[in-house]
Order: sequence, then structure tokens, then C-alpha cells
Amino acid sequence: MRVLHVYKTYYPDTYGGIEQVIYQLSQGCARRGIAADVFTFSPDKETGPVAYEDHRVIYNKQLFEIASTPFSLKALKRFKQIKDDYDIINYHFPFPFMDMLHLSARPDARTVVTYHSDIVKQKRLMKLYQPLQERFLASVDCIVASSPNYVASSQTLKKYQDKTVVIPFGLEQHDVQHDSQRVAHWRETVGDNFFLFVGAFRYYKGLHILLDAAERSRLPVVIVGGGPLEAEVRREAQQRGLSNVVFTGMLNDEDKYILFQLCRGVVFPSHLRSEAFGITLLEGARFARPLISCEIGTGTSFINQDKVSGCVIPPNDSQALVEAMNELWNNEETSNRYGENSRRRFEEMFTADHMIDAYVNLYTTLLESKS
Repeated sequence: MRVLHVYKTYYPDTYGGIEQVIYQLSQGCARRGIAADVFTFSPDKETGPVAYEDHRVIYNKQLFEIASTPFSLKALKRFKQIKDDYDIINYHFPFPFMDMLHLSARPDARTVVTYHSDIVKQKRLMKLYQPLQERFLASVDCIVASSPNYVASSQTLKKYQDKTVVIPFGLEQHDVQHDSQRVAHWRETVGDNFFLFVGAFRYYKGLHILLDAAERSRLPVVIVGGGPLEAEVRREAQQRGLSNVVFTGMLNDEDKYILFQLCRGVVFPSHLRSEAFGITLLEGARFARPLISCEIGTGTSFINQDKVSGCVIPPNDSQALVEAMNELWNNEETSNRYGENSRRRFEEMFTADHMIDAYVNLYTTLLESKS
């Protein structure tokens, strides 16, 4: 079996949540004897299939970009040339140019769409794109959502429930011993009892809510990551005089995982539906940490169950966030119980092996139905 994943960006150019899912699927399939390639776009390079660990990547140099969507006329031709080399083509939605690739090439392979998120922000462009989106989603064989919550709340997916299945995203188990010097460095830098935010600085991440809660509670907060709003968020923290908030910038995995181990709990204040799942919540659960997230009708409340693995609060409510943080801060027994439950739920539902096995079973079923 040969599988091709299609998305707008990939390692090492970008390291977002969607890229992480594609990486896990590609590596996991390779371990199971299934060849996996990634068809993607880059601002500065174009290559044939190049090895990336145990899978391959085909980079297409983008010609221009509109609304975070790269375009390449040459990629249309390349996709048509290689489409018949694969048994399964797994598209990762949303990426509007991908719809054009599919509809122009009409691949004979079985087609799967991993539906990561509705398109939330670009409402005007959505009116132009919607007819193309509907043709694309109607034409593929199967749509995979990451949580039943998202299937129930997505107006788009309601039209395709007859071919939509749920496969939660998963992460590798983590049993690595960390370098003692790095642990000591971070313990000296940020302590070992703080609330941890990890993620891109984007409009839907709720960082303004977190800063407001940090100001009200004066509890220690460590913020890991960067992105489009980084300068604005750092400036706001400085203007508020938030000495209890530490920004680390982007970190490698080892340092990030050390902070997960040291923290009191994970805060995830995303307040808009653009946050479809929440890989950071999975990372916190993997390290048996209690979680705080918002009820936004997406996968965040599938990962984090209120009063089981942590606290689920109303979106855009800094006072509710303060109360949730205080609950974990003032009740160590409750905090530990939530953390144990989050780890148990991770092991039962959200490991990479669970995800990869489910995808391989889906691919196999689609191929069997074709024959």
C-alpha cells in the first residue's frame, strides 16, 4: 500500500499541529510496512521525493499566497503526474488549493479527508470558496473528524455525516529520561509549580484572556511559543507589569517536555472554533497534568472532561479561568486526581498507535471496497 498526504506546509518549514499529525501518520505507516509520502508547499524550495526519517516529502515552490493559502501552477501538473502512484490519497483540510488539485486531477486512488477544522475567520472569502469546498468534500470517499464533538457542532460536516468517521489524534508515548542539567536549568529559571501555556500566538488562542487571569490571580504562568501576535502579547504583558508571567519563546521538544513535567497544570484558553482539537492538551495528558480548557464545541472538551481530567470553563471568561487556576493551585489532591485521570484517558484513547491503527484499518477497508 502507498499513501500520499497532501497539505500546504510541512517539516522542517513549519511545525504546527497538522504537520505533527501528518508526521505521526507517515512514520507510523512506515513502521507497518506502508510507504508514505507528503505532497506539500514551500516558499523557497522545490524537490522530488526526499527522505525525511522513514517517509518522503515532495516540496512544491509556491508561486504566491492568498489568505495563508499557497498556490502553484506547476504543482497542478506534478500532482496529475504522480496521482496514480498511490493507493490512498489523504488530504488534510482546510487547504483550498488542495481542492483544486483533487478536482483537476481526478485521482483513481481512494481518497480520505482528515478534517482538521472548519474555516472560521475568512468569512468573505468563504462565500467565494464554498462551492469549490462542497464539490471537493462531496467527491471524496471518506471524511475523518478528530472528535464526535466536532462532528456534532460543524455545520459543514452535517452535510456529509453518512461518510464521516471519528478517529482521534494521538501522540507517541513518552518515557524518555531528561537531561538532569536541563531539568535543573528550567527549575532554576521558572520553578516547578506554574501554569503552562504552549502554542502559537494566534487570534483564537485566548492569550489576552490568560494575561487577564494572570493579572487577577498573580499565579505564576509560563508561556511557550511564538507566532503572528507574539510582539503584541509580550507588549501587553509588559504594560500590565506581569512579573509572574515568563515568556520562553519557541523551544525544542526536550525543553518543552521538561516544562510539562515541572508545571502544576496546563492552561488552554482557546475561545473560538478555529481550535478544533488541541494537541497541547494531549501533551499535558501524556505527562499526567490537570487541564484547563474552554467549551467551544470542538475536540478540546473531548480530550478534557470537566471535573474528571481538569476544568472546562466558558470561553472568553478570564474570571472563570482564575477560578479554575485557583482550584488546581489550592487543592493538590484534586489536581493530582485530575492529572491521573488525564493520563489514563490518554492511554485509553489518544496514543499514536491507536490513531495509526485506526487509519490503517480505514485505508484497508476502502481498498477492499474498491476491489
